Amino acid sequence: MIQSYIKIALRSLRKNRVFSFINIVGLALGIAAFVLILEYVSFEKSFNQFHTNLANTYRVLLEHKDGKTDNYVPSAIAPALKQQFGNAEAVCRITSVQQGIITVPSTDKTQSIRSFRETNSITADGDFFRIFSFPLMAGSPSLHQPNTVAISQTKARTYFGSANPIGKVLTLNSQFGKGIYRVVAVFADVPANSDLQFDLVYSLSTLANEGNRNGNDWASLDNWNGSFSETVVLLNPKADLAVFEGKAAELVAKARPKEADLIQMQPLTYLHLGDGLSDTRPTNAKVGFVYMLGGIALLILLIAWLNYINLSTAGALKRAKEVGVRKVVGANREQIIGQFLGESLILNLLGFGLAILLILLLQEPFNQLVGKPLSLASIGQSPFWIAGLGAVLLGAMASGSYAAFVLSGFPVLSVMKTAFVRTGQGVWVRQSLVVFQFTISIVLIVATVVLYRQLSFMQNQNLGMNLKQLLVIKGAEVGADSARRAGRTAFRNEIAQLPFVDDYCNSGSVPGGWYNYNAAGITRLNPVPGDEKKSYAVTYADDRFLKTYGITLAAGQNFTPEMCAKGTDANRVLINAKAAKSLGFASAQAAVGQKLKYGAELEIVGVINDYHHQSLQQAIEPLIIYPGYPSTNYTVRLSTDRMQAKIGELEQLYKQLFPGNPFEYYFVDENYRKQYQTEQQYSTIFTVASALAILIACLGLFGLAAYATEQRTKEIGVRKVLGASVGSLITLLSRDFLKLVLIAIIIATPIGWWMMDHWLQDFAYRVDLSWWVFALAGLLAVGIAILTVSFQSIKAALMNPVKSLRSE
Repeated sequence: MIQSYIKIALRSLRKNRVFSFINIVGLALGIAAFVLILEYVSFEKSFNQFHTNLANTYRVLLEHKDGKTDNYVPSAIAPALKQQFGNAEAVCRITSVQQGIITVPSTDKTQSIRSFRETNSITADGDFFRIFSFPLMAGSPSLHQPNTVAISQTKARTYFGSANPIGKVLTLNSQFGKGIYRVVAVFADVPANSDLQFDLVYSLSTLANEGNRNGNDWASLDNWNGSFSETVVLLNPKADLAVFEGKAAELVAKARPKEADLIQMQPLTYLHLGDGLSDTRPTNAKVGFVYMLGGIALLILLIAWLNYINLSTAGALKRAKEVGVRKVVGANREQIIGQFLGESLILNLLGFGLAILLILLLQEPFNQLVGKPLSLASIGQSPFWIAGLGAVLLGAMASGSYAAFVLSGFPVLSVMKTAFVRTGQGVWVRQSLVVFQFTISIVLIVATVVLYRQLSFMQNQNLGMNLKQLLVIKGAEVGADSARRAGRTAFRNEIAQLPFVDDYCNSGSVPGGWYNYNAAGITRLNPVPGDEKKSYAVTYADDRFLKTYGITLAAGQNFTPEMCAKGTDANRVLINAKAAKSLGFASAQAAVGQKLKYGAELEIVGVINDYHHQSLQQAIEPLIIYPGYPSTNYTVRLSTDRMQAKIGELEQLYKQLFPGNPFEYYFVDENYRKQYQTEQQYSTIFTVASALAILIACLGLFGLAAYATEQRTKEIGVRKVLGASVGSLITLLSRDFLKLVLIAIIIATPIGWWMMDHWLQDFAYRVDLSWWVFALAGLLAVGIAILTVSFQSIKAALMNPVKSLRSE
């Protein structure tokens, strides 16, 4: 019996090659897209899940009076929580302030030391490896002792080769000066699905010694006002979280009576994606995009199954007499259902096999697109794979079962009559499914266009500065302070003489990156209540910074070389227009010459026009610039020709003046564009998803048009004999499908508007949702539908009417 079913199923598939091909390819594309996206969603959901203490670990957040929530909290909170609350089993502060150049003894005799600029390091309290489950390969898990460091396996091989790294010494040159660290542990390389990414962990207790801070008093570990670190708490499993939060808030209120801050304990489980769409606490990824991507994957798979249902029920009219004959000769309904379920199973298996092949071919390009190390194994990294597998199996069974029950339910007497094929049974179902498919496709087209417009807007908006041909060279950190200061002066003098350098400057921060720091408490001499709570971005720059970056003055004057030589002792600052407004000045001109209070009195010498130091995702911050010659970054504007030769000449000069320091550079405009990498990925993913959804929907539409044309073969012949033109016949055959697409446009427009308006709210500067976006999406859908249907329509309209009538 089963063998007979298989033979009949294969015979049917061969007989209807075109529609079998459409079904198999549609299912394969839908399943492949679903699995690839499921890999991404599963990977995002798996973040931090490997930590043993995950369920009892929390990040401390401060909620301010204005409703903003900050994940960087005063460093004094951590020891206070540990000392005064028995439910806090371990407390750890984590910061990334110690980025610099590592020097280690050379492993060969050609050089005495080797230098490595390390920008992927953190500084943490001693209980770091007690709270987090990063496996140790060697050494002690404790970082309680000052001047100790734990390094990754990769860095251990880089620094020390095959030698045992435990007990070896690293020299770190950073903003805190020169520090000697002893390696006490080696840990396994951090997995990709960890929000904490690092290669080295320095002991935070090192900064408890004032002499190790190199004058950076903001890094004091008992500070209740500044915030440069995050705090993580491991609570006793039996602790009452609400009670702990309340007591912690009382502790902070006692230490900071004027602030009125609240304490929130964010579960580490929500650190990556948060607790759903309504979670307003800081997270490391956008849960909305992950959910949206998962929804798109399901919709694409659903479109493929709807195609199968559509084509199967439409083809049922051709197989009605087959069903009738089988019933007449004794077949019961269960046997007929079994036959058609067998056909469905074969189609799904063929589609699944082709999908696996597509996944293997597309895996690497997809990984490059999303920037994640994904594979089929990624699906098993979170329980989410169970839901995914269930969706695939349930959809396959549902689509096959629907077609089987419809096909097997035809009454014997009706199906033996010729009129049965013209009754149009199930037409409304197929029409509804077509509307649903094209609604999804149009919404995806709208999303793609809006994403592209927003990305283009951010990339091409006037930034208030000129970033073209700007090269940033990272400053030296190895060597004595006096030697580096002398090298800085010499380097500036030398590059000023180079004919291919149009401009140059020194700055503490570079557009596209962070400021030096943020500070509150900067006010006018006669502030109004609340002014001391306002936050300002702070950076340092020389007298050539504005000219080099093309930033203009709104009022006042630029720094002079004399001011820069005195540095912060000059007690002079530049501010931007946003800061002038925040400080309460009526205009930029009114701010010039006024005094600010921040420790010492500071005179405003000039107000610069606002520029976008960071991406357009963030609003422009009030900015304070101190004068100086910071050696953190050298920016040079180069002429365009022979770029590599010019960089080589700069490298030679740099290494001559700063021996032992690696020469590292980047172009400012390229680095600035990296801020939009996520949006670029979103745009590409939506473009591919839209194209795929439309392709699968059009495959189904093509099949339905073929069936519709076949059913109306005699009608077409009669109309041609009576004088109907080719154009009128094409219109006749196409208009029913176009009506469905128009209905889909009406349904998709409000859905697309709501989705994209909600998404655009995340941007401080955004495009408007113009009407033409929805008109364009509708026109594209109509055009695609016409092209899909017209092939069958033209073919039928050009058919010889003699053959059409004879076929009846």
